[in-house]
Amino acid sequence: MISSTLKYVAKDFKSDQYVRWCPGCGDYAVLNTLQKVMAELGVAPHQTAVISGIGCSSRLPYYMSSYGLHTIHGRGAAVATGVKVANPELTVWQITGDGDCLAIGGNHFIHSVRRNVDLNVLLFNNQIYGLTKGQYSPTTKKGFVTKSSPFGTVERPFYPAELTFGARGTFFARLLDVDLKNSQVSMLAAAQHKGTSVVECLVNCVIFNDGAHGYLAEKDTRLDRIIFLEHGKPMIYGKNRDKGLMLNGFNVKVVTIGENGVSEADLLVHDASCQDSALQLKLALMEGPDFPIALGVFRDVKEETYNEAVEAQIIAVQAKSKIKTFDDLVATCEQWEV
Repeated sequence: MISSTLKYVAKDFKSDQYVRWCPGCGDYAVLNTLQKVMAELGVAPHQTAVISGIGCSSRLPYYMSSYGLHTIHGRGAAVATGVKVANPELTVWQITGDGDCLAIGGNHFIHSVRRNVDLNVLLFNNQIYGLTKGQYSPTTKKGFVTKSSPFGTVERPFYPAELTFGARGTFFARLLDVDLKNSQVSMLAAAQHKGTSVVECLVNCVIFNDGAHGYLAEKDTRLDRIIFLEHGKPMIYGKNRDKGLMLNGFNVKVVTIGENGVSEADLLVHDASCQDSALQLKLALMEGPDFPIALGVFRDVKEETYNEAVEAQIIAVQAKSKIKTFDDLVATCEQWEV
């Protein structure tokens, strides 16, 4: 429920708890952005619930002045689903990490996405297990040396976008911890989406995987290495706004505006509302240095939510049922006279 009269500021959503993350951790930026977005939404703290599993990111509910549950490893999606279905008026945020969400919690994650439960999922991705001191996670790059892969992991990583689209997700966005302005835009869009919104938050772990997203984070080169997707706008990027994306058959290619007769009119225009996710997925899987890394909202489509379907079913069954009270229910049971 969004209030039209009350105004909030980020401070209204900050708890009195000391934030226990390592200095320089990217999680701070996501926390601050979330509190600003909550204030902008206008949803009261007592109408907000923040649910998490286990991991560094999952400490976040302690730092929010709202309802919160710090649950068990990988089960945040299950608990968040129960909270939302039982209390449909609550705005529910699920806070999770690449290990919590995609390893032990992977099954819960894909099914909450498939059901399209009205949840806002913030998936912190630092490509490492930070809380348990540096083991490789489901998103760690192949060959990376960690405490649990001293000779380099031989596994191929998960891509959160690929899993979300594979589960027929209706919303996917990606943000970078140091890109505060655009992060707020993406998170706000996720909050306004009806259904499961998944936001992959690229965050840095300064202790066990420092520089995981350093290729994107460097301020001097960032604009030439990322493209921020905006619905209905041409796909342009670069420090000089002179690079863009076009289709080359079924693939995406990088072009320079003004070269070989290429103009802005030739560029792809982003359509986040397209039901066919093929191009959205291609954009999500782009990797440097040949392509820019895409941030922003990739997909935002309308579908019936799990909550709506459950509520509609209950109303329909109640309308047809002869059982209106508890006494009516008891009367349907087998009875004896003694």
